[in-house]
Amino acid sequence: MNEIFEELRTALYSVWHRRWLALAVTWGVCLLGWLVVAMIPNTYESKARIYVDVDDVLSEQLGIAGDGREEITRVRQTLLSAVNLEKVITSTKLGENITEQSEMNAAIARLGEDVKVASEEDNLFSITAEVGLSSLSDAENAVLARNVVQKLLDIFREQHISGNRAEISGAIADLNQQLEERKLELEAAEERRLAFESQYPELIGGSQTLSTKVQQARTESRDIDANLAAAQSALAAINSQLSTTPRTLVGGPDAVGPQASLLQVQSQLAELRSRGLTDQHPDVVATTRQVEILTRQVAAAGPGAMSGTPNPAYSSLLALRADRQAGVEALQARRAAIQSMIASLMASQASEPAVAAEANRISRDYDVLRTNYERLLEDREKLRTRGDVVDETSQYKFDLVDPPVVPQKPAAPNRPLLLIGVLFAAIAAGAGVAYAMSQLRSTFATSKKLESSMGLPVIGSISLNLSDAANVLGRRRLKQFAGASAALFGVLAILLVIEVVSVGTIA
Repeated sequence: MNEIFEELRTALYSVWHRRWLALAVTWGVCLLGWLVVAMIPNTYESKARIYVDVDDVLSEQLGIAGDGREEITRVRQTLLSAVNLEKVITSTKLGENITEQSEMNAAIARLGEDVKVASEEDNLFSITAEVGLSSLSDAENAVLARNVVQKLLDIFREQHISGNRAEISGAIADLNQQLEERKLELEAAEERRLAFESQYPELIGGSQTLSTKVQQARTESRDIDANLAAAQSALAAINSQLSTTPRTLVGGPDAVGPQASLLQVQSQLAELRSRGLTDQHPDVVATTRQVEILTRQVAAAGPGAMSGTPNPAYSSLLALRADRQAGVEALQARRAAIQSMIASLMASQASEPAVAAEANRISRDYDVLRTNYERLLEDREKLRTRGDVVDETSQYKFDLVDPPVVPQKPAAPNRPLLLIGVLFAAIAAGAGVAYAMSQLRSTFATSKKLESSMGLPVIGSISLNLSDAANVLGRRRLKQFAGASAALFGVLAILLVIEVVSVGTIA
């Protein structure tokens, strides 16, 4: 830190020691710089803002809204084309004294840099022009800036889209020609596709369609297997229920056979006993004898001779089993057919790869041609509809929000800032020259500087003692230096006042 302070102290001493040289350089740079700033011509800026109403109710209802925005964007982007800029130059003072094409090209390039078209919002944009020709006065430059913007506005109005039927007709003619060419190509592609499909019906749609068919068949086969397993499980359940369900029900009014007679006689016997008759009663004895006889008959006949009322549950289960059996057989037949189809498709795909590739190419070409044809056809119909609805009720309206006016103040340069900048640059130049001169001379401002440069210890230093006459002379020269410096700032103040007063006097 001490070394930095020492270097700064040395530099300040060196500059102060040659302060008259620094002041002279500062005056010279200031005068030259201020003269250059004064010679810079004023640049005047004129601006106009335009609002474009592209809302077209009829176009929106017909589904062709949005074309206005696209056309206006195109016009705005081409507004600064070389052709339009040449029109501006030839119709204003910018074109005076231009006789050669090279001069015109240079003027177009300069004007293209000075004119800007910027979009502020979707439907609002601005046109700005800056003009500052040294050959014209400030008033002429201001008027010229306004004229340039006005001419660009006129060109914009000429190029705005209000349903240019000539352009629409030309576009429709081009589309008709393209459609006719695409139609012939599409018909040829369709003939090739039909001929190929008649020869290879399994490859309709290409090998990708064939792969899709194989995948779909496999998916269907898996679904059939699942359904078949469920149907077989349900059939097994029905068979299990049938094995445990009797075919007939014992008893009932319609029952026949020995067992049914035995049940009826046993019921009669129970009824007699319930009436209080004893076993010795003739009716009870006769009924008991019948029970014994029928019991022997049932035992002798065996279980196969037993009969009764048909069981309705058993009949229902039989019908349900037949239905389930038919479903299982149908699923098995469908699975066999699917497996056969998969095998056939796989064989076709593996045995004829070249044919599959040809199928892909034909299908792809046909799809591309059909898509292009349909898109061109849709574009043509939109253009026709748009041309039909363009009339006085569907015009795009232009509103001049801010018209171009003659600017009263220059937009550039910022002379006060430049004048102050020249002063600071001149001070820096003077200090730099003084410091450079001190570095060229073999002198040392401090004893530490001498010690560090020579590499030898410095025993001491002798202070400067001046006489009274020398002190008086020094103070007088210091006052002169302060006066010269103050004069420099005074000249700057006068220039600033002149600049502020002169601004806005071209009205």
